[in-house]
Amino acid sequence: MNRRSGWLATVLIASAMLAGCATAPSPRSPGDESLAGRLTVKVDATASAEARNVTAAFDLRGSPEQGRLDLSTPLGTVLAQARWAPGKVALVTSQGETAFANLDDLTREVLGESLPVAALFDWLRGRPWPGAPSKPTPASADKGFEQLGWVVSLAKFDEGLIAAKRDKAPAVTVRAKLDRP
Repeated sequence: MNRRSGWLATVLIASAMLAGCATAPSPRSPGDESLAGRLTVKVDATASAEARNVTAAFDLRGSPEQGRLDLSTPLGTVLAQARWAPGKVALVTSQGETAFANLDDLTREVLGESLPVAALFDWLRGRPWPGAPSKPTPASADKGFEQLGWVVSLAKFDEGLIAAKRDKAPAVTVRAKLDRP
């Protein structure tokens, strides 16, 4: 891992320690639809990499084609911001801006594994992403589905809780607690 990646991982881990408090709401413009709350991403250890666990307040805006993901402390200080638009993906931190070829490369650099950011827009709304096939999970009480090698649990969706897990090594778990108006 290069020096910048190490620093970013440290910042994100520090945000995990700070995120134990209540999340401060982000200012929103009228008509600006976003998904906000708290996000935890856990990547299991492998023979070549340590386990990673990141928790932060998040604000996801836009669409899979053009958008922004802010990771913040509970007091609203933005620790890192991912921005993307056609032909441009960047991670902005207090150390500056780093360009990436795509969102997969960005999440792989930060977390050690790629996350399906395009699908997250729909998963956080309690539905499968239309860009790939899906099937309902066998547990009917779960109301979840399987997609892209992930199992998305909607068992507590009414409470604003969503969990997605990929068992392929290394296992990755994403949990979100959405802020509700």
